[in-house]
Amino acid sequence: MTSLSSDDSIDGWWKMPVEEFDVVVAGGGPAGSTVATLVAMQGHRVLLLEKETFPRYQIGESLLPSTVHGVCRMLGVSDELAAAGFPVKRGGTFRWGARPEPWTFSFAVSPLMNGPTSFAYQVERARFDEILLRNAQRKGVDVREGCSVTGVIEGDERITGVRYTDPDGGEHEVSARFVVDASGNKSRLYSQVGGVRNYSEFFRSLALFGYFENGKRLPEPYSGNILSVAFDSGWFWYIPLSDTMTSVGAVVRREMAEKIQGDREKALQALIAECPLISDYLADARRITTGRYGELRVRKDYSYHQTSYWRPGMILVGDAACFVDPVFSSGVHLATYSALLAARSINSVLAEDLDEKTALSEFEARYRREYGVFYEFLVSFYQMNVNEESYFWQAKKVTNNKHTEIESFVELIGGVSSGEAALATAGRIAERSAEFAAAVDQMAASADGNMVPMYKSEVVKQVMQEGGQVQMKAVLGADAEPELPLFPGGLVVSPDGMKWLPYRPA
Repeated sequence: MTSLSSDDSIDGWWKMPVEEFDVVVAGGGPAGSTVATLVAMQGHRVLLLEKETFPRYQIGESLLPSTVHGVCRMLGVSDELAAAGFPVKRGGTFRWGARPEPWTFSFAVSPLMNGPTSFAYQVERARFDEILLRNAQRKGVDVREGCSVTGVIEGDERITGVRYTDPDGGEHEVSARFVVDASGNKSRLYSQVGGVRNYSEFFRSLALFGYFENGKRLPEPYSGNILSVAFDSGWFWYIPLSDTMTSVGAVVRREMAEKIQGDREKALQALIAECPLISDYLADARRITTGRYGELRVRKDYSYHQTSYWRPGMILVGDAACFVDPVFSSGVHLATYSALLAARSINSVLAEDLDEKTALSEFEARYRREYGVFYEFLVSFYQMNVNEESYFWQAKKVTNNKHTEIESFVELIGGVSSGEAALATAGRIAERSAEFAAAVDQMAASADGNMVPMYKSEVVKQVMQEGGQVQMKAVLGADAEPELPLFPGGLVVSPDGMKWLPYRPA
């Protein structure tokens, strides 16, 4: 795949050889591995450049069923995941809202996810990400670890390749029809697509987190659930990663940063002491202080979106494009879903079935819609928590919010994707939140824990819709029901789920 120009030397000095690929992917996390694998499976030449050497640490351990039974099934790693021994996640458990007792939802109640696919996994990302990366290699992707992408190459008004350094510091150039930036929230490339990265005012938070041994587990059959607990200063996540190890993190508003400054050990213990339920679950636990899980880490400003997701020759996927508050475990879902959308677009263009603008406009519209419905769901979810004395929760009351960021953002989403004039004004979010809170209250109060009302609420139906479609397409393939375009004049998915097709009504 190495080529030299016709004039391959100047005054006796050799030019740098330029390798040629159809696609080069920067980043080997779930988004990068997914897009690279799905394109290579169509017979295209794909190079994946990853700056670290796997396995490596990464945050974001809680998955949704659409990743496990949709995207991972398409990738061909379902059996490997099942054999890995990851804790099974059947839903979520929350101490959130007006009720003092925790309440639980189950994926099995959703008609889109019932049956054998009504679960996900809690995963150690070091292991999960390596499974996906090694699978990419087996599927024909040229994976190079320890290689850091330093910039993109531009020509003829499009991105035409990248420059990177190898583990020995050698510099290289690669040309490609498409460059995919899957290098995460710390990407050095994302700005090359144009636009700006806008950070959310509503989710303007900090997270302090670490890992513990021998914490308590929820009662069966929900021992593998994520536990999310609201308290005065914010909320905790509590994620079982094995029979004995648990990921524990406290999310606080940036204006309360003093709570996590200074000695992080003391800061985390003080936050745990503020939250009786988490204190109880960690009563007999000890914090891990060595190895990849031994560090107490802080992450900030982790809700944002880029105003452009692509330009000719370049596409952003995963956290390079956007990320939203992690309370509903949407991070890996949005990463792998965006990678699937990008792969369909790339495959369609490389097969000369569609032009680049048509294919990538579909990618961006669907990706923005999915981010938008999770954003609205999460704002509604925050809004339903009742704690009038807490500064953190008062700041989350949409009806009192002085910022216009929520409305302006979702109007962007509506304008780009659905064409709806006002996808989520403050009034609509408050209405949706009240509907969701009433459904949760009805569910928690029922003797049999009937969750149907919650799945009928609009914000829950929205966040389950596309993930359910991905799962059904992966499981049923050509036998799946023919789909309609998600947007007027939009495209539909090919029977094998790997490309886009123009919509032709019967």
